[in-house]
Amino acid sequence: MRIFILVIVAGGAFLLFLAGKKALQRRRRRQLTSMPFPQEWESILERNVALYRYLPDDLRDQLRNDIKIFMDEKRFEGLGGLTLTDEIKVTIAAEACMLLLNREKHYYPGLVSILVYPGAYVAEVSTPLGGGVYVEGPSVRLGESWKHGSVILAWDDVKRGAQNAEDGHNVVLHEFAHQLDQEDGLADGAPILGNQSSYAVWAQIMSEEYERLRADAGHHKKNILDEYGASNPAEFFAVATETFFEKPRQMKRRSPYLYAELKEFYKVDPAEWFEIKI
Repeated sequence: MRIFILVIVAGGAFLLFLAGKKALQRRRRRQLTSMPFPQEWESILERNVALYRYLPDDLRDQLRNDIKIFMDEKRFEGLGGLTLTDEIKVTIAAEACMLLLNREKHYYPGLVSILVYPGAYVAEVSTPLGGGVYVEGPSVRLGESWKHGSVILAWDDVKRGAQNAEDGHNVVLHEFAHQLDQEDGLADGAPILGNQSSYAVWAQIMSEEYERLRADAGHHKKNILDEYGASNPAEFFAVATETFFEKPRQMKRRSPYLYAELKEFYKVDPAEWFEIKI
């Protein structure tokens, strides 16, 4: 009996600790959102983040608050001799938070740190050959998303992608789409959706579009999505996310069901931003 009582007391104390931690987090976030957005950060957004210039005013306000919280809660680390600056951190934070607009804010709960190299870096990878056989070797990377703890990025590619909002290539949007996908513990192209009934429609549309991209890639036929998305369902979702934000009008015209599904998931309509800007 005594052991059970101790377990119950310990469990209760842990729940109180979590509740207190959540309360402190909410208070800190309220403090951050009440603080003015630094003018130097605003200049970085205007200069570096082309998508920011397309946002309507209400989403700009929301993004600025999200950036303040993201910058406060996540750790940035420079690797390969890179010295971190506000330009690097604000640019990455802005694009990562672009995926959170109008959505319930969890701020990538499994993410602890963003590791930034000055340029492309080499990582050791293990490639399956089948039959339980793997080959080890180096791979040149521009970005990676780990299921637990970190996103790795190459700064020169981050900046290049951020400054061009219409080419469909954006390493930050890509890797942070992987973070959303991995929140349920699996990298399978199916992020956490609003309700259970949503998964059937998601699976049908994503599967059809994925198979179409695979067929197009196999026949060297042009598709609005980069053929890298044909690698597997997880890469398809990440590539589709890049295209949704950077080529929304083309996606809406050529793949309307895919566009509608991503619009429902991300709770924004980028095609409308581009039309308003024009």
